[in-house]
Amino acid sequence: MKILVISNLYPPHEIGGYEIICRDVVEQLTKTGHELRVLTSDHRIANRPEFAQPHVSRRLKIHGFFGHPWLPIHRLFKEIEAPNHRAVREEIAAFRPDVVYVWNLGGISKSILHTLRASAIPVTFFVSDHWIARSLAADVWLGWWNTPGTFSRTFLRGILTALGIRKRLDLAAPTAPTSTLRFENISFCSAFLRDLTAAKGWPVAHAEVIHTATETSVFTVKTDHSRFEKLLWVGRLSADKDPLTAIRAVAAAHRAGMTFLTLDIFGNGDAPYLAEIDEEIRKLGLTDHIHRRTALASEMRGLYSQYDALLFTSNWGEPFAITPLEAMASGLPVITSLDGGQVELARHGVNCLVAEAANPDLYATSLAELGASPELRASISTTGLEEVRNRLDIAPITRQIEALLLKARNA
Repeated sequence: MKILVISNLYPPHEIGGYEIICRDVVEQLTKTGHELRVLTSDHRIANRPEFAQPHVSRRLKIHGFFGHPWLPIHRLFKEIEAPNHRAVREEIAAFRPDVVYVWNLGGISKSILHTLRASAIPVTFFVSDHWIARSLAADVWLGWWNTPGTFSRTFLRGILTALGIRKRLDLAAPTAPTSTLRFENISFCSAFLRDLTAAKGWPVAHAEVIHTATETSVFTVKTDHSRFEKLLWVGRLSADKDPLTAIRAVAAAHRAGMTFLTLDIFGNGDAPYLAEIDEEIRKLGLTDHIHRRTALASEMRGLYSQYDALLFTSNWGEPFAITPLEAMASGLPVITSLDGGQVELARHGVNCLVAEAANPDLYATSLAELGASPELRASISTTGLEEVRNRLDIAPITRQIEALLLKARNA
């Protein structure tokens, strides 16, 4: 089966785990004998290693996301919409896929969904982000043509329609409303994200749930839980991931007498937020105990097991977090919020400890609970490792995705 994957980002220029999972699924499907091609954006992240990826085409243009500018409507067609549609049509013509697999269109022209539908090629979606729930209705191009606006916009839109210009533009970049879109073959990474998207009015209540996965075999596994000193936080350094709660939890634990605890924070972010993190560490007098670090995703595979617990503090409606899966695959105890899809993973006292988003005192209580019991640390780590290996490894998850793709092709 020939599969064209469309994603806004793709390694090595990823910003998080969801793009890494996309790559892992592509590699797994390739190993099973399918032929894959990836169409992604030309977004680049400085200092990332470049290497040959003959199956990857980096032609799509990002609009308004990841530091790219928001463009006025008179520039949007020429610089974003037309090039993106040209890329999609040319890739389809050259590759002739049996099915198109849409991964993430955050920052990408949503109007390409109309072009895909018109192609008569089966389209399957795997949604691990809020791009349908939040940004589909906010698409600038489709919104300009279809939503109420100022008098001048309404007048100009009427003129362009009356003169037949809109009809000609439709040939290059469709302007039909999002209400005409359908998602017959779609899966979400969590029931939480599916239900959230359906609640926003999108016709996705029928969608399957295929949880996010990780390649468990590549992680070094922690086996000795006698020590409890080194804490770990991993993720994008931003307010929605809320590393400040982890910092404040360590401060609260220190006040309770656990002054031996340290915390390493792995991740990158915008300079103003990094400064806020550094100031919080300084203000709490923890500069000798909390440090910011960076590592490649490949390096993290061997780093998790060097720590004694992971603090996962996300607070934004996380679809189904990958970091806790990686920690569990490394045999590491996890303290997590129940943010978003985490409720579908976390079982307090069984495979993790559950705290509360934005509640550092409750995280500190969980730290005390873990610190007091090597048996608890070993127990939840063992269960978490077994569950991730059995249910959330990349191999069985890819088989579910493959079945969905075959179903779409054969429909």
